[in-house]
Amino acid sequence: VQLVESGGGSVQSGGSLRLSCAVSGFTYSSRYAMAWFRQAPGKEREAVAGIWLGTTEFYADSAKGRFAISQDNTLHNVYLQMNSLKSEDTGMYYCAAFRHVWYGGPFPPASLVDYCGQGTQVTVS
Repeated sequence: VQLVESGGGSVQSGGSLRLSCAVSGFTYSSRYAMAWFRQAPGKEREAVAGIWLGTTEFYADSAKGRFAISQDNTLHNVYLQMNSLKSEDTGMYYCAAFRHVWYGGPFPPASLVDYCGQGTQVTVS
């Protein structure tokens, strides 16, 4: 299984970026959801946005109203449109696949995702 992120970069506060995640070698089913996590230096990895079967979206409070997650018809490409970026959005962004069950919330702890990419860096200044 491979998850390959792209689209990161440096942007000024208030700007936008669109991240992409290409998934291969994975038999997608309704048992799994996809999500974007991020990790800032010195901080724990945290969930940002998730999507299930291309239709059901869920967001961390920090992302609501600014970020939008989407998935193409093949379900093997996941995107994160990030608008109104802030300096606190800086970090490494990871694409992840995880079992779609209730974790006491829609997102699993980062340690419980089944598959994760290598990440793409986002820097907001």
